Amino acid sequence: MLPLLDLTHQLALRGLTITILVTPKSLPFLSPLLSTHPSSITPLVFPFPSHPLIPQGVEHVKDLGNSGNLPIMAALGKLHDPLLNWFNSQTNPPVAIISDFFLGWTERLATQLQIPRLTFFASGAFVVSLCDYMWSNIEKLKSLNEIKLSHLPGSPVFKPENFPSLFKHYKQSDPDCEFVKDGILANTKSWGCVLNSFDALETEYIQWLKAYVGHNRVYSVGPVSLIGNRGDSDPSSGSDRVMTWLDQCPDGSVVYVCFGSQKLLRKEQVEALANGLEKSGTRFIWVVKPGTTNGFGDVPDGFEERVAGQGLVIKGWAPQLLILNHKAVAGFLSHCGWNSVLEGIVGGVMILAWPMEADQFVNAKLLVDEIGVAVRVCEGADSVPNSDELGRAVAEAMTEGGGMKTKVKDLKQKALAAVSHGESSMKDLDRVVEELGQLRG
Repeated sequence: MLPLLDLTHQLALRGLTITILVTPKSLPFLSPLLSTHPSSITPLVFPFPSHPLIPQGVEHVKDLGNSGNLPIMAALGKLHDPLLNWFNSQTNPPVAIISDFFLGWTERLATQLQIPRLTFFASGAFVVSLCDYMWSNIEKLKSLNEIKLSHLPGSPVFKPENFPSLFKHYKQSDPDCEFVKDGILANTKSWGCVLNSFDALETEYIQWLKAYVGHNRVYSVGPVSLIGNRGDSDPSSGSDRVMTWLDQCPDGSVVYVCFGSQKLLRKEQVEALANGLEKSGTRFIWVVKPGTTNGFGDVPDGFEERVAGQGLVIKGWAPQLLILNHKAVAGFLSHCGWNSVLEGIVGGVMILAWPMEADQFVNAKLLVDEIGVAVRVCEGADSVPNSDELGRAVAEAMTEGGGMKTKVKDLKQKALAAVSHGESSMKDLDRVVEELGQLRG
């Protein structure tokens, strides 16, 4: 959601008038945008549709975990008719729809309204290039032990269990699964595709995608976290304590550990990670999502006291962008969610990859095997790492990862350049607005 709002900020700066469809619990995320663009951005609030697998009052995947993606995507599809009625009631309705890749059903809505739809992919081009092939050949691929995608640059090889979670959870004839499949396949049929990526990161895959969709309306506008307007996500969060701790650490000595907003680690995973970090001898900041019930674990008793000189544990929200851009931080032990990947690149830190679910295995493959700015330290949502091996991997990456560190510093400069005036991502943003502006004429 946040990258889409970052994009919205840039579109508003370029003179577009925008209506943002939200459900009630997402409205607070719009506050910075509505403050900055009071006359050009209007929220349109619809009730969150009910679904038998979603508890009443829940509107976000972060409250359900990754398994919540499927029912939430299916539930949001029920907004089709209310949205169609709203469009038809307007004397001056919007001339285009921009919707993210979870909302593929909006392609059908746009066709009914006879207006263009642009798909916003919060992920990179590598993932997008896999999706149509995977979903078009789903039954065949699920029966294979190994899949070589020879139609893509570099002919990457995957195991089915490393494909995105929605693909793995697909059940033929399940109405929600079929609905999601149809939506995903509709995404690349849209009038245009907007990617939260940048040319220097995924050159070959961006070019492949343009050839695949058969037109040039593929826009790489990222990293949008650099050009957004998010405000302070949690002004009472105690960022000062974290920054003060980092200021006392030598340059390039700290590894930042965080697995995103959705993933809770089990007790045995937390213990293995705690032991591994302690044995690594490396300074660290570890963000722990609170959750001490149902087998999910908090840090072991006495751990924080034992590592008081070595590490800092943050429970709850952390100022991730500030941390990753601090000169003391050189590594990021991450699940490889795309937002985190881009924020790590922008911070100029190498990624220590522990992909778990969703698109994370695909992202890790890009970072480790294609670009060379990451190293795998563990794999799988249920894996419990060997703490000795994990400790060694962290220590080696932080002390000996010179080649990776050089590459990621170079990639950081390319990311910053991409969003500079007149450079690739800014040019593509201008192109989006220019081509949308021509629709009315």
